[in-house]
Amino acid sequence: VQLQASGGGLVQPGGSLRLSCAASGFTLDYYGIAWLRQVPGMEREGVSCISMLDAKTYYADSVKDRFTISRDNADKNTVYLEMNNLKPEDTAVYYCARDRDGGCSYYETGYGMDYWGKGTLVTVSS
Repeated sequence: VQLQASGGGLVQPGGSLRLSCAASGFTLDYYGIAWLRQVPGMEREGVSCISMLDAKTYYADSVKDRFTISRDNADKNTVYLEMNNLKPEDTAVYYCARDRDGGCSYYETGYGMDYWGKGTLVTVSS
């Protein structure tokens, strides 16, 4: 089982980025995929989650209406996080993780995630 996060970079405030999470070694159909972020010295924060069981999506209040999580319709084992109107406070290392129960119940804390990808750094700065 592997998760590969990519797409981070440097962007100006108000800009956009799209992160990708490519899953291999398993089929996403029975799980959830969450995006979490962490700033050194601060608590890890769950940003968004998508449940493959019922296609429901979840967002932290801090990113609601700016971020969109989705599954690639063609490549069913890839999940995206489209990030718009980025703010300096969105700067962090972003990780994707597999929610083993599929329901995204605890994505805010990262509890219940059994596999993690290596992070991708997002820097929002002018």
